[in-house]
Amino acid sequence: MVKLTQRLFILKRRDYLRLLNEKFKESLFAILPIAIIVLILNFTIVAIDHIEIWKFVIGSILVLFGLTLFLLGVELGIEPIGKILGSIMIKINKIWFVVFAGLALGFVISIAEPDLHILGSQIEFVTSGNLSRITIVIAVSIGVAFLLSFGLSRIFYNISLKYIMLILYSIIMLMALFVSNDFMAIAFDASGATTGALTVPFILALAMGVSSMNKDSKASESDSFGLVAIASTGAIIAVMFLGIIFKGGISANDVAEILPHEGIIWPFLLTLLNMMKEMLVALLPILSIFIIIQLTKYKVATKRQKRILTGVLYCFIGLTIFLTGVNAGFMNMGRLVGFQIGVNGNVWIMIGISFLLGLFTVLAEPAVHSLTNQITSGYVHKRTVLIALTLGIGTAIALSAIRIIVSGLQLWHYLLPGYLISIGLMFFVDDLFVGIAFDSGGVASGPMTATFILAFAQGLAMSVDGADVLIDGFGIIAMVAMTPIITLQLLGLIYKMKAKKGT
Repeated sequence: MVKLTQRLFILKRRDYLRLLNEKFKESLFAILPIAIIVLILNFTIVAIDHIEIWKFVIGSILVLFGLTLFLLGVELGIEPIGKILGSIMIKINKIWFVVFAGLALGFVISIAEPDLHILGSQIEFVTSGNLSRITIVIAVSIGVAFLLSFGLSRIFYNISLKYIMLILYSIIMLMALFVSNDFMAIAFDASGATTGALTVPFILALAMGVSSMNKDSKASESDSFGLVAIASTGAIIAVMFLGIIFKGGISANDVAEILPHEGIIWPFLLTLLNMMKEMLVALLPILSIFIIIQLTKYKVATKRQKRILTGVLYCFIGLTIFLTGVNAGFMNMGRLVGFQIGVNGNVWIMIGISFLLGLFTVLAEPAVHSLTNQITSGYVHKRTVLIALTLGIGTAIALSAIRIIVSGLQLWHYLLPGYLISIGLMFFVDDLFVGIAFDSGGVASGPMTATFILAFAQGLAMSVDGADVLIDGFGIIAMVAMTPIITLQLLGLIYKMKAKKGT
């Protein structure tokens, strides 16, 4: 009996080590391309202060280990909680519970999303506190809560995603008429930032649970996509509502230079203490929901309880380390690189590096792999979806660089025709591709986009004459969220045409 117990313990330990190794590789592939590009640029066309280089190296190492523990925690703790709640919804099978659960879960999972906190910090920095991080985080979380609840109700009643997205984006376009350009960029960026490495797996788990109530397997798979897209529109609507309240818009308060360095170690120690407190507050609601489950008739077995609680602990430690690395060393390098490339003045270098960053970024996003792993249809190949995403994101960041460089080119010049094309394509593409396309827009804008890429755009806007760091420095996440919707629906159109020809 003792030998059997020891064997089971060894197998369990091996499973943990295998999972940890898998998440480490995932995180390494996320960080390494960005680190290599920065170091190559430092020895070629840009010159970065050695203190900032060391802070970037330390920040990258912290981001690597923090992201590894965080992703491990999401798989062990957050995803199971989402699946448990999805199964509870199936058992209760009441619309009132679906609505209530959607509101509660949408708020608590969004308020814990690291990408949203990073975006809020960026906005607070650029506006010199005129628009605080906590204001953005709470407003977006409320918006996501309402739309997640609405999205779950859609699955419950089996309403077509096409018409829902048409209505939601019509509301957004109408609200855009009353919102200033600065809030327009922040609103669409918030949409991408709120669907990150924590939110996406949780929402996908919920969607799969609720959609499994549909006995038609094909309809069930189609319904399991689209919830991320619907929830992300809540962020846009919430921030636009803020923009209507702030009628005169907000100002950047003459932010025109990169933050000076304060030594190498001290910024990390100071940030670590702040992040521990903030992440404890952010994860406490999720932990509270799990404890409430344990006090009901739906409680889980003791072994599973320990696994989930261990996962939540990993999430806390991982998020704290990850955000410390991001805020103290990793993100400021993005600003410095963008600023130096902008000062260089070569337009083609700016656009080319932007495109390359886009190519590497999408492959590095953990949430992208969560989405592609959900695809089970044999005729939709995961590799093809990744190629379409890669081309879309590379184009998005290159177009964002052009918007910063070309005076007078505004974000809505891209977003208006882009979303009109996206909505138009919905009616020529199968429902499965519509769901995948709209979800991909959210998942492509994860930790790397919200940190390095957004900071890169701000640095570029700081150095280009005529560019506004608040208006032009934001909006890049919005572009990253939009272009995959078009490219993947075009891919769906190609699949449909080939199917008609019998190939």
